[in-house]
Amino acid sequence: MKFLFSCLLPAVCCQLLIRRMLCIACCLLPIVSTAQTKTEFRGVWVATVDNIDWPTRGNFNSDSQKVEFIKLLNMHQRNGMNALIVQVRPVTDAFYPSQYEPWSEFLTGVQGQAPVPYYDPLEFMITETHKRGMEFHAWMNPYRAVFNIAKSSIAATHITRIHPEWFLTYGDKRYFDPGNKEAQQYLTNVVKDVVGRYAVDAIHFDDYFYPYKITGKEFPDEATYGKYGNGLTKDDWRRSNTDSIISKLSAVIKKENPKCQFGISPFGVWRNIDKDPVNGSKTNGAQTNYDDLYADILLWLQKGWIDYVAPQLYWEFGHKVAPFEILLDWWSKHTYGKNCYIGLGIYRANSNPAWKDLTQLPRMIDALRNTPNIQGMVFFSSKTFDKNPNGWSDTLRLNYFKEPAKTPVIK
Repeated sequence: MKFLFSCLLPAVCCQLLIRRMLCIACCLLPIVSTAQTKTEFRGVWVATVDNIDWPTRGNFNSDSQKVEFIKLLNMHQRNGMNALIVQVRPVTDAFYPSQYEPWSEFLTGVQGQAPVPYYDPLEFMITETHKRGMEFHAWMNPYRAVFNIAKSSIAATHITRIHPEWFLTYGDKRYFDPGNKEAQQYLTNVVKDVVGRYAVDAIHFDDYFYPYKITGKEFPDEATYGKYGNGLTKDDWRRSNTDSIISKLSAVIKKENPKCQFGISPFGVWRNIDKDPVNGSKTNGAQTNYDDLYADILLWLQKGWIDYVAPQLYWEFGHKVAPFEILLDWWSKHTYGKNCYIGLGIYRANSNPAWKDLTQLPRMIDALRNTPNIQGMVFFSSKTFDKNPNGWSDTLRLNYFKEPAKTPVIK
């Protein structure tokens, strides 16, 4: 009976019905448009040191490396990412032709040996990433010079051989002496060269400034401190050295390319509350940026030397030393108007009971999206997504990152 009645409806009623449906459809259009123009940083770190993420260890063929990278890139694009942070200078070497530093052993197997067949990996990666509408951030390690003294391949043209007086040995690695002014200028020249020649969207440093402390061993910079200390305590002098290089790099990056960002991904704890009751976080026992790595991140944000900060919050909710929720709240209150992207440790999937919880990562994303002054996230690291741990790649693709997003603008 309903069918017969509807067939007898006057034509004018049908027209009104059609108009109403068209009106509803038109009203929905802005909603779709708004979703597609949402801004949120969705990045992934691609580590090349020790062949963590790319290229696969032992793969020294240029064509195979390109295939691998495109596969990696397409996977992250499908998952909804809009930025890659790729390590292009892991240990004072290069994934690009450089007048300053030799080709990386992690690219060709022997430091100083060019790719075969020849190509420029950095140019290739930037081009492919931009083709997909994604940002490319060039990740550099500022001070690590030799990854393993006993095993690393060191070219005759490596700066540690040309200027050995610039370097200090600590543990099984060699580092630039951060207090050496010539070493600081050298690093500035390296960064300037990359920003001037390549269309990188950002220069990115991680948490390695002064190295993490080795129990019972003092970083051997006493001679440099004696020369340049100028009455400062050693801790304050070390922080001033790190401040100095960040300030120099900020200036040269903006001069060379004002559109290129400068981002830092610090260790997740700036300072513990027992050392700083006013500004410290409610964490305890962790090494910190300020007191151990001599990196005063808050000063760099206050001064506007960096464009974004991506603190590595690799701990779970309720962690006994550094709870995720406590640090998320702390960083949101200390951005000083700059963009803040939270580093998420997806690599920790299934490493302990907390990271076996299927809701751990989704809850983190929900939390940061509902916290003021947080503009996105970065995942460490790329290869974890190959295995789709706990179905989290599916969760991103089908839920959290289903709608595309633009990267935030520089503030």
